[in-house]
Amino acid sequence: MGAESEGEMSEAERVAGLVDEGRLARWMDAKGLPGQGEQLTARFVSGGASNEIFEIRRGGAHMALRRPPRLVPKGRNETMLREARVLAALRDSDVPHARLLGVCEDVSVQGACFYVMDWVEGWTPMGPLPEPFCSDAAAKRGLGDGLVDAIASLSRVDWRAGGLEGFGKPAGFLERQVDRWLAHLASFQFRELPGVEPAAAWLAAHTPRSFRPGILHGDYQFANVMFQHGAPARMAAVVDWEMSTVGDPLLDLGWVLMGWPDPDEDRGRSGPGGDRSQGLYFDYSGMQSRADLMQRYAQRSGLALDAIDYYIVLARFKMACVLEGGYARYVQGGADNPKMASFGQVVLDMARRAAELAATSALAATR
Repeated sequence: MGAESEGEMSEAERVAGLVDEGRLARWMDAKGLPGQGEQLTARFVSGGASNEIFEIRRGGAHMALRRPPRLVPKGRNETMLREARVLAALRDSDVPHARLLGVCEDVSVQGACFYVMDWVEGWTPMGPLPEPFCSDAAAKRGLGDGLVDAIASLSRVDWRAGGLEGFGKPAGFLERQVDRWLAHLASFQFRELPGVEPAAAWLAAHTPRSFRPGILHGDYQFANVMFQHGAPARMAAVVDWEMSTVGDPLLDLGWVLMGWPDPDEDRGRSGPGGDRSQGLYFDYSGMQSRADLMQRYAQRSGLALDAIDYYIVLARFKMACVLEGGYARYVQGGADNPKMASFGQVVLDMARRAAELAATSALAATR
């Protein structure tokens, strides 16, 4: 389940500070989780400022534990519980995901809320691709098909039957977006962001009047999925559900399309939000066009894409507002993650591209 560590702590120090193996084993026994009575071992896998992942082995059981960092940010315990609710709702669906095994709301067990899920074996397609995906164009395009198929399946999940009533507020979801993200931006804005205001005005005038509510991942991209090893491309799991809610699932498609270049555009290395500088990138050469992806999604989801420009503009607008927060913290000395330094130009590019699409879109105004 990935292998990206941050900070200077050793793996042993991270485990000692974040996983009490004895308490965890007793909690798992009380919950009837796999490996009852067997010795438990934990290994740090990935983490940083957001969340921490540990590999858990117990007898023949192979699991993963997800929890907040040592200094638990405000609201992060609640986020853990929300993620677990989504995984529980997906249990009987065809959405690739890690099966939830147990969730702990008692912070005395490990110092924070956490959940345990099945271990997922696979790889994330960011950076150099393995064979045959780096040399076989058809195999590589299978990654794009898998990316779209997973959110098409997600859009069809019966979220009410899955226990997600009250998880989000689908009524008025789209109408709230512009004001919500402008308010978020205003809370830390320190520079002019050309494109944000024109994009916001266009979004307010072109908000779709209705949509079919569904589960929304909220940060859907190649960086947040895992594929099984070997060809053909088969998705193993969608991961990192911390931004999920019940809303308009077409925003997940907009998130995919906002940075997806067509064949006549620059298809070289591109990362989340267009960042090429940190080694987290995807080379889009040989991949499908945006139209190909939209056709596949429409066929599998049953959703109309007449207003897709709205969702792409919204995705770019939101990405600009979200990443500007990280960049502002970095500039003001409130964040020591050097990756945030690269957000500055990415924000400007996203805001500009949001305004450009708004200015050239043929989508009719709704108000």
